[in-house]
Amino acid sequence: MTYNLSLQPEDSKRLASLCGQLDENLRLIERRLGIEISNRGNHFQLLGSAERVQVANQLLESLYRSTKNSQITPNEVHLALQDTGANMPADSEKSWVIKTKRATIKPRGINQRHYVKNIHQLDINFGIGPAGTGKTYLAVACAVNALEKDEISRIVLVRPAVEAGEKLGFLPGDMAQKVDPYLRPLYDALYEMLGFEQVARLIDRNIIEVAPLAYMRGRTLNDAFIILDESQNTTQEQMKMFLTRIGFGAKAVITGDITQVDLPQGKKSGLMHAVNVLRGIKEIGFTHFKAQDVVRHALVQRIVEAYDDFDEQNDNQR
Repeated sequence: MTYNLSLQPEDSKRLASLCGQLDENLRLIERRLGIEISNRGNHFQLLGSAERVQVANQLLESLYRSTKNSQITPNEVHLALQDTGANMPADSEKSWVIKTKRATIKPRGINQRHYVKNIHQLDINFGIGPAGTGKTYLAVACAVNALEKDEISRIVLVRPAVEAGEKLGFLPGDMAQKVDPYLRPLYDALYEMLGFEQVARLIDRNIIEVAPLAYMRGRTLNDAFIILDESQNTTQEQMKMFLTRIGFGAKAVITGDITQVDLPQGKKSGLMHAVNVLRGIKEIGFTHFKAQDVVRHALVQRIVEAYDDFDEQNDNQR
């Protein structure tokens, strides 16, 4: 299908912002949607499947409206593409915006919306995929939202303290200070949504608890929102132990990336094992993120794709 689009009003500065340096924004849209875009001034020609051309048409019109108030960067185009929901099924059209007192978080793309929808509806959810797909950030946002709405009484943030391929040696301080480096991404998300002082107060009152996975044994967590981050670094025994800590009125979100396991050689990931064991339980949600869901710098997506392609080629050669 060929579609001709004319953007109004014609403004050379706004058109330059929309197209980007050396038309990099247009090339990004072409790659992601699998179409061809050519333009002369404010007249654009879109060539591709009817569905993808329609998505590109709406995207270009939306981005051009944005140029009235700000410059368009490739990262903004990348995020806007996430929002288009190309091939999105009808039952996923709801945006599932998460509102906290300090921020409004809008899930990007089909998988993020599916993930947030599952967290709202199910008590146990797995978010599995590469770095930068928003697994941890969205889970923390949902936890803060639930706390502010009094749906839960506390937030418990858990992470296995496994070194990422490096020997960190002796870490000084008490237990909280020793595990802080491993939990920094969780803290960063909390600070953004609640503010530094509020987070400190909630930690002092034990409404937010940050703990290493080893400290979960023997506990039952009621009326809590529990997030297990970096779960690919749990053993099978640790994962079973964690999942059986969940009490009445609790929600649990387990996040991880099965391509970045840092367990000692010979130890199998509890996350991979849990996916195989629990996939038949309808009350447990699974969201599998892909490289296309990355919402960091646009290059991160291409890096993840390159690693996936390299691993696939090696597997085929074996």
